Amino acid sequence: LSGVFCLALHPALDILVTGGRDAVARVWDMRSKTQIHCLAGHEHTVASLLTKSTDPQIITGSHDTTIKLWDLAAGKCMSTLTHHQKSIRALAQPTFENTFASGAADCIKKWQGKDGRFIKSFTGHNAVLNALAVNDDGVMVSGADDGSVKFWDYKTGYCFQETSSIAQPGSLDAENGVFATCFDLTGTRLVSCEADKTIKIWKQDEEASELSHPIDMAGWRKKCIKESKQRY
Repeated sequence: LSGVFCLALHPALDILVTGGRDAVARVWDMRSKTQIHCLAGHEHTVASLLTKSTDPQIITGSHDTTIKLWDLAAGKCMSTLTHHQKSIRALAQPTFENTFASGAADCIKKWQGKDGRFIKSFTGHNAVLNALAVNDDGVMVSGADDGSVKFWDYKTGYCFQETSSIAQPGSLDAENGVFATCFDLTGTRLVSCEADKTIKIWKQDEEASELSHPIDMAGWRKKCIKESKQRY
């Protein structure tokens, strides 16, 4: 009865999972088009979700600042993660390890995929974060409401590059927000959906090198020491 904010196909089963403003995630049988489960427990809009072939097979992120891991067979919540302070609008998972990342206005957090154990925080965005994507090379991209796009090393959390989206001519400067990001199958092209009603395709800079994009080890070490003193 309300807006649908996210949907995902299960990688192994013929089911579709949808999340929306009614604060529930619904599991649908693709063949019969009937509802199998109604995963209730969130107190606000379900804005993002992930599906996996191993338990927990469904992960949901909500505007109530929580992430829930669901048992698909029973249709019940296995655990709730409450580390974020702001609405969770994006989730992403890599193909090369059993972890996932969640994005909110406060920061990006990385979690263990099996039990939801907290691993680390990625800090640096100063805006509402709408989109996350990870490719097979371990590059994670985050896009925010202010048009900022950051590129992270998924394993260490180091932000090695950042840029800003440019609004189309004729659009307002405020319409450069990034709403969705996705890598193509090669992992070398990034597709972004933006507030200026455009879809942009980004490619790797072929002239980039270690000299043109040096790693700031001193600043990175200082940031790591500072964050190690914080609990979350």
